[in-house]
Amino acid sequence: MADGFGPSDRQHYRRKLQQCLAGLARLLAEKRFDRPRNLMGVEIELNLAGADGMPRMLNGPVLEKIASSDFQTELGMFNLEVNIAPHQLDGRVFDRLAEEIGTGLGYADRKAAELDANVVMIGILPTLTQRDLAPENISDNDRYTLLNDQILAARGEDFTLDIHGVERLLCTTESILPEAACTSVQLHLQVTPARFAPVWNAAQAVSGVQIALGANAPFVFGRELWRESRPPLFQQATDTRPPELQSQGVRPRTWFGERWVDSVYDLFEENVRYFPALLPLCDEEDPLLVLDRGGCRASRN
Repeated sequence: MADGFGPSDRQHYRRKLQQCLAGLARLLAEKRFDRPRNLMGVEIELNLAGADGMPRMLNGPVLEKIASSDFQTELGMFNLEVNIAPHQLDGRVFDRLAEEIGTGLGYADRKAAELDANVVMIGILPTLTQRDLAPENISDNDRYTLLNDQILAARGEDFTLDIHGVERLLCTTESILPEAACTSVQLHLQVTPARFAPVWNAAQAVSGVQIALGANAPFVFGRELWRESRPPLFQQATDTRPPELQSQGVRPRTWFGERWVDSVYDLFEENVRYFPALLPLCDEEDPLLVLDRGGCRASRN
């Protein structure tokens, strides 16, 4: 197969996902999860830009300079990602996080400056042009290239970006790279299975207000669009549905959902039910056999 996957690979992957779902149901029913530790981590996606504000396609060389496993590539060569280790959610946790983030970003910026680049935190870098988001600027990582090829193959045609704002953006793109323009800060909160549904539902309930308050991406490719243009840009740049499937109401891969959940199981089950695998890669481990042998037991420490 041109993409390395055949029909049997996807069928095998689907069966494996069903096994994993059954395993998750057992873990939930048997309460085989670690005790709560109230941890919160932070993930920050960054841009690289020169002194002139223009994007710099240098994440590989910059990462070599930084030489820290906390910093990784993202989809575009002008992107970096930093993951802050989880902190106990108590006391002056936000002060500790702010100090660690400031130290880490300052170090990364100094290393990037050795290559005439700077680390920039902003929703969408306003100096990006459509030319910057050509396929050759996908990060040098086989996973990103394969993901791009699979999403494009699922769609079967170029992506259309059509956003009506103060001005209108209407263009096509032959890759998912416009997604890389959308950078964000993500908070990762550890919760127990029992708390997951109310915490998830609360996060969904406040997401609209959160996006409005954090709006800082009004410009895309030199056009003034929404005060916060990341949601429509991200959705359209990764939409595997051609116009006909959109008209039929087929779910997009990127969306906020349509209902409250009762369990973490609901989210995984819906994803398996509605979305075919893009990268059907799996190992030979049998998750149910692992459970039968006593694997994944709750920690006693």
